[in-house]
Amino acid sequence: MDQVKDLMTTNVVTIRTVDTLREAIRMMSAGRFRRIPVVREGTLVGIVTDRDIRQALNSPVVIRERSADEYLLDSVTVGSSMTNNPLTTSPEDDILKAAEIMERNKIGGLPVVDGGRLVGIITISDLMNYLIRHLRGERSG
Repeated sequence: MDQVKDLMTTNVVTIRTVDTLREAIRMMSAGRFRRIPVVREGTLVGIVTDRDIRQALNSPVVIRERSADEYLLDSVTVGSSMTNNPLTTSPEDDILKAAEIMERNKIGGLPVVDGGRLVGIITISDLMNYLIRHLRGERSG
């Protein structure tokens, strides 16, 4: 069976805990991502998702005014909004294991970690592309 390392993206865009939500949104928009691993000196410390950002901006303590959103975007850090200790997978894990983790936890991607260091990311899109390639191969074979 194919392994995570065969499908994962290795050139991973990352963000730091001290970066703002505005920077996270800018990076997500530029790369068309829904999640960005958060690293400190190459070590994965969290993940920030579009959902984490929406939750931070929709906090019940926030007055719903545009100026409040602008203030939050520039003052709230990724570190205070991210998911700490995210679920991960290893490059040597088989892709079924990664898919099962994502399905069971209703998440769209997993950071790939080797020895505590972020080495890649695997997403639902990667798994769907794999499935499509294999199904097409079965039909033409």
